[in-house]
Amino acid sequence: MKISREQVAVNRTRILEASARLFRERGFDGVTVAEIMQAADLTHGAFYGHFTSKEDLIAQTFAHVLAPGDGTRESALPERMMDFAQIYLSAEQRDERATACLYSTLGTEASRASIETRQAMTANVRNRIGIFSKTMPGDSIDERRQAATGSWAAMIGAAMLARIVDDPELSDQLLADTLAWLGKTSSQQS
Repeated sequence: MKISREQVAVNRTRILEASARLFRERGFDGVTVAEIMQAADLTHGAFYGHFTSKEDLIAQTFAHVLAPGDGTRESALPERMMDFAQIYLSAEQRDERATACLYSTLGTEASRASIETRQAMTANVRNRIGIFSKTMPGDSIDERRQAATGSWAAMIGAAMLARIVDDPELSDQLLADTLAWLGKTSSQQS
């Protein structure tokens, strides 16, 4: 039975959304193609009509999630760093791994992923730093870019640490301290 182009696109999006969720929750090696297809409510055989391999799926998942301006979560993020930090450094963001930031959930794994996956991340990093730089304090483009880079890197690191530790109070403190530090740093430079 032949399906329409529209249904093919819907099915592909379902696969990408399921893989994004499962990869964040369990890592690249912690989930199989069969599990992704089951989560997308499609047959395992349908996978190869959309992707050549699991590595191809990983790359296309990152490109899908990180694509700017397509109505995805990434395109709806605040442009002002402190508005972003309020969301990013929250218990909800830390605890909802399935929908959390790809960098803090999969960054270390992605550093060993295919060139296509890393290219999608590189393009997004450039874009996101450019967006944040517009609202950062500083007397020059370089100073604003450095403030954006340092602030975002601190947030990603704090989110990773907050997930790693097994002490809930320390986890909360890591998020709160980083948010407070970012607020002070931002106001001192203004």
